[in-house]
Amino acid sequence: METNLERGLIIFARKPVLGKVKTRLAATIGDEKALDIYKKLLAHTNGVANAVCCERFAFLTEKDEDNFWKGFSYELQTGACLGDRMQAAFNLLFAKGFERCIIIGSDCPGLTTEFIDSAFYNLKSNDIVIGEATDGGYYLLGMKKLHSYLFKNKNWSTETVFTETLKDIKQHGITYHRMPVLNDVDEEKDIPPEWI
Repeated sequence: METNLERGLIIFARKPVLGKVKTRLAATIGDEKALDIYKKLLAHTNGVANAVCCERFAFLTEKDEDNFWKGFSYELQTGACLGDRMQAAFNLLFAKGFERCIIIGSDCPGLTTEFIDSAFYNLKSNDIVIGEATDGGYYLLGMKKLHSYLFKNKNWSTETVFTETLKDIKQHGITYHRMPVLNDVDEEKDIPPEWI
C-alpha cells in the first residue's frame, strides 16, 4: 500500500484571463475563443488529475479566488523562467518528503488518468519519466530526486526542449522511460474537433 507521500502530482496552470492565455492560438481564432479553449483544457486537466491516487498541487501564475482547484494544494509559481519555476515546484515537493513527483501542464487534451498512473508506476524502476509533446516540448516529467540540470540551458517554449532534455538525461547516464507522444494545443490545428 502506497503512503500519501509516495506520489506527488504538480499541475502548472495559468489563471484563465482574457488576452493572457493561449496567445499563439488567439492570433488566429481571437482572444475569446482562445480563452474558451483554455478553460476546456483546464477542466480536462483537473478531471484527469482528480482521478489519480496521489497528492495534487496546483501551481498557478497568479492567485485565483474561485474553487476550481478545490481538493488540490495551492501554490504560486516562482522563478524567472519556466525552468526555474519547474525546479522550484519539484524542490518544494521533495522537501515535503514525496518519493515520486510528476509535473504536467494544462495544454494536453490527450492526457489521461491512465497515462499519469503509468508514469508513476514506471518511476518505480526508472530515474526519470518523460512524455514528448508534438511541438517539441514535453507534457509530463517525473523524477524521484531533483536533477536540476534538466532545467538549465534550455530554450523554453521552443521545439528543442524535449531533445535537449533527453540529451541531458543520456549524458548523465540515468535511467528513463519515455511515455507515448501526445499533442499540445498551441495552434488552431491542434484543437480537438469536438471542441470547435
